[in-house]
Amino acid sequence: MADAARRLTTLVEDVLGTPLPVRLRAWDGSEYGPPGTPTLVVRNRRALRRLLWKPGELGLARAWVAGDLDVEGDLYEALDLLAGTLWERGEDAGRAHGLSALLSAARDPRLRSAAAELVKLSGPGLPPRPPAEEARRTGGPLHTLRRDKQAISHHYDVGNTFYERVLGPSMVYSCAYWEADGTLEDAQRAKLDLVCRKLALEPGQRLLDVGCGWGSMVLHAAREYGVDAVGITLSEEQAAYARKRVAEAGLTDRVEIRVQDYREISDGPFDAISSIGMAEHVGSALYAEYAADLHRLLRPGGRLLNHQIARRPLRDEEAYEIDEFIDRYVFPDGELAPVGRTVAQLEEAGFEVRDVESLREHYALTLRAWVANLEAAWREAASLTTPGRARVWRLYMAACALSFERNRIGVNQVLAIRTPESGDSGLSLRTREWRG
Repeated sequence: MADAARRLTTLVEDVLGTPLPVRLRAWDGSEYGPPGTPTLVVRNRRALRRLLWKPGELGLARAWVAGDLDVEGDLYEALDLLAGTLWERGEDAGRAHGLSALLSAARDPRLRSAAAELVKLSGPGLPPRPPAEEARRTGGPLHTLRRDKQAISHHYDVGNTFYERVLGPSMVYSCAYWEADGTLEDAQRAKLDLVCRKLALEPGQRLLDVGCGWGSMVLHAAREYGVDAVGITLSEEQAAYARKRVAEAGLTDRVEIRVQDYREISDGPFDAISSIGMAEHVGSALYAEYAADLHRLLRPGGRLLNHQIARRPLRDEEAYEIDEFIDRYVFPDGELAPVGRTVAQLEEAGFEVRDVESLREHYALTLRAWVANLEAAWREAASLTTPGRARVWRLYMAACALSFERNRIGVNQVLAIRTPESGDSGLSLRTREWRG
């Protein structure tokens, strides 16, 4: 009888030291594990070969993107169950746990022999080729102008129509601001308006939107608040799309879209700067430069709204590691920092930080809405890019939704001012009057 599922489950449980919390179906049709749970589908032996060659998160990621691994049933439930087994630390600090246990065990000749027998390998063989959707590195130092442009292109230049299916009509790719019974479009409009009110935008002011995406923020600010806006992006596809939207809205005299790095801007000062979901791309080594550049580009009294995902601080910050799946398939070279470090670096650059608002639960709702959009248009979305890239986005967004819900990561809007020497911040005594 076919028994690959039982043998594989036993092998995994021996390595991890804990029962596998989901049911498993193997390439021979066999199933094993707790009934009534989502099913982890190992479609072929290549999935195991990927883990033998790259044990840990990267091997799992490659197997998922290639379609060698899949989940039947509730993806959120499966990820939630597997998170405790694979990613969270065990109670026994002296024992390897989860992916670290998998990594250690993969070096054990006995386990490699058992796994090789299961996948019918003879000799070392050749490693499976990584999926085409994996980012290709150019080498050299991080966050040069050229490398950052390549990283942004990897993530955003995958087809504007694909993003239309995921993001919906708002074309906003950042955390929305939800009311209890609103739609995604309502919530994104409310977020854009909240940013404008925090920046106290007025007709005739100059706004710089750093990382403008498909132009939604500059369009909203120009149309609703009468500002002259400059939006910058490193994505050629985003810029073309945003310019088309600006022209259709009849705002070409008030909105300019540039393909430009924030480090190249020389035509300040601006009255206000918005940076929404862009600072995650900057990198810890250059964050002080980023903050100083934005401070330089603001007039005295001008406001910055920095909207940024944050990770939880570690006892030993030197132990921080980049998530391999996200680095290879989603945001190459991206880094998350604790909100406290962001606030400190903004203040070190000369800003006065006046308000920090957490929108953690709002991002979980946003991501679930995007996943629902993607799943509803799955066949078309996969055909617009590749099935592998659609799988990347589905896994990434679902996993992130759970991470926000479980308080593993957060997102914050930081309002900072280039306060003039007079000390006049321009804020009322009741700072949060922007809530309306």
